[in-house]
Amino acid sequence: MMIRVGVDVGGTFTDIVLEKTGGRDGQSIFVHKVSSTPHDQSVGVVKGVVEIAKIAGIKPAEINMVMHGTTVATNMVIERKGAEVGMITTRGFRDILHMARHKRPHNFSLQFDVPWQSKPLVKRRNRIVVDERVMPPLGEIETPLNEDQVREAALLFKKRGINSVIICFLFSFLNTTHELRAKEIVRKILPDAYVCCSSEVVNVIREYERFSTAAMNAYIGPKTTLYLRRLEDRLRENGVSAAVRIMQSNGGISTIENSSQRPVGLLLSGPAGGAIGGRWTGASCRTKNVITIDIGGTSADISVIQNGELRIKNPRDTEVASLPVLVPMIDIDAIGAGGGSIAHIDPGGAFRVGPRSAGAEPGPACYGKGGTEPAVTDAQVVLGRLDPEHFLGGDLQIEPKLAHKAIETHIAKPLGLSVKDAALGILKVINNNMALAINSNSVAKGIDPRNYTLMGFGGAGPLHAVALAEMIYAKDVVAPLHPGITAAMGLLLTDLQYEFTRSVLVIANKADAKDFKEVNRIVDDLKKLAGKQLLADGIAASKHRFTAIAECRYLGQGFELRAAMPKEPLSAKNIGVVIKNFYDHHKQVYGHAFADQMVEIITIRVVGAAEVETLKLPNLKKGNRRNPAVAKLYTRPTVFDDGKSLPTPRFDRGKLLAGDVITGPALIVQHNSTTLIPPSYSAKVLGHGDIHIAKR
Repeated sequence: MMIRVGVDVGGTFTDIVLEKTGGRDGQSIFVHKVSSTPHDQSVGVVKGVVEIAKIAGIKPAEINMVMHGTTVATNMVIERKGAEVGMITTRGFRDILHMARHKRPHNFSLQFDVPWQSKPLVKRRNRIVVDERVMPPLGEIETPLNEDQVREAALLFKKRGINSVIICFLFSFLNTTHELRAKEIVRKILPDAYVCCSSEVVNVIREYERFSTAAMNAYIGPKTTLYLRRLEDRLRENGVSAAVRIMQSNGGISTIENSSQRPVGLLLSGPAGGAIGGRWTGASCRTKNVITIDIGGTSADISVIQNGELRIKNPRDTEVASLPVLVPMIDIDAIGAGGGSIAHIDPGGAFRVGPRSAGAEPGPACYGKGGTEPAVTDAQVVLGRLDPEHFLGGDLQIEPKLAHKAIETHIAKPLGLSVKDAALGILKVINNNMALAINSNSVAKGIDPRNYTLMGFGGAGPLHAVALAEMIYAKDVVAPLHPGITAAMGLLLTDLQYEFTRSVLVIANKADAKDFKEVNRIVDDLKKLAGKQLLADGIAASKHRFTAIAECRYLGQGFELRAAMPKEPLSAKNIGVVIKNFYDHHKQVYGHAFADQMVEIITIRVVGAAEVETLKLPNLKKGNRRNPAVAKLYTRPTVFDDGKSLPTPRFDRGKLLAGDVITGPALIVQHNSTTLIPPSYSAKVLGHGDIHIAKR
């Protein structure tokens, strides 16, 4: 019997899914939700894992694997609560992190903030220069490393109490000798410090981005490592001896050891599971073009699945808190919009919702935990869209009177509105915010939402999905089987995956035998590195899968795009495949491509992966009923977006069967979410239990 658990930590709730396969019962899935513990996420994670084991009727020791998506790293950067970092760099390049690319974040603002200068990851006083020099294009050593200066820098860091150090030398991607030697010296003087080289974190061209990525890695490294170790220890203390795997920004999973060494790969760990879960749900609903919006308590995460594939961000756009991070990331946009987003009137008298959130503590006013400001969840309660007895299956008590009072006090009275109109206003504002963000991730990138299904999940997703679909003109809507824990389910669908890179400057159109030999040597070296890592994780060589990618640009262009390489060694016969793949990708991203221009290969990337057991859902029994009486709970008045209050039946999702049709107005309730079906819409239950919603 195999038992796997996926745990996704959100700002308000921690979502858990347990899959049990084999044994007498065949396959079964259990889901659970607990409040997040922002002071230490591992407390909520372990509580949820232990509780879901009890729900599933198993002992914690029987769990074989725990998959975890975490926002620890991201929150640390956003809140600027990372480590104090010391940097050793090449003489003359101390201020690379300060100068960056001389870009203005807001071209027409006279009071713009430059985050890499106002809130640097490494303070200038902690950036120490040493004599050394590696020269392009072959990486010859022109000036040997001055080891005494490295020792002096390390002793200075020790005196200042710095426990996180980066070594960033110019052109180290061509020759790592100096960086690795400097690391050895620093480790002898600071044996307990977190030390990393830029060439270990991201071994590619562009010194500013490479230095920034290394700085980010060291900034979040000590606390991320502490969190991961604490999580593992807490699980062990509670009888969970399972292997623990962590979600990465690229959609793969990694071990605790590798995540500790390279935590920069976890910066989109939280939202990535949702995008993967959305792709999987889309495939089971037979739709390959999906716009997903994961609406939780604190944020809304938006991604686009095109032809069944997740989009990877252009390296130009991979950043966190406006700081560049050269690691592959699924193309996800996050905004401060969720069930906990607080409605307020700003100093100028404007009606706003978010980005500030009530979070898990104290939560929306209706939670009765001391929150007095109105949140989006309070608006849903006031409009009759969330029932007290079915909120989280009754596990969390909510008080409608507190929601009514909060909206009345803070919004309705100051603006001279009724409480109902104020609540509708809160939803209109938050939905507009989310619709604009969806358009930024779709229309602005050449995607026509009219050809896409909008998939709303997260605890609040199915409540907003139809309204959002109308605003962006999506063709239809899908509410997944377990909307509130779709991101956690996505964790059980990911492969073990590592990516290794190396810079190489080759003009593809003019490549000769020597160039092909060098590229193929690099591909082979990177495959060996990836294979070694997978073997260390206990994956048999027969299960290894490698994908080689050439990151290309037009000669002289600013940033590169990914182009798939052929499986065979690169040669004059198949280099045209790489060039064509680059042209096609360029046309898709920018709307044009120039077939007569030279293409330059900048970086070789190898993705080493191994498939894990994937989540399987059982087929529901067929019902083919219309508004089945057996699933109907009761009828209550509910206010819809047009302001009309209508008697609206509630249906128990757990009692719906495949082929059942629910006509609006209706609410479909379940433990982790509520799905809103407005008038003139109908919902059909699909084979696995997902719900398809469209106009009648």
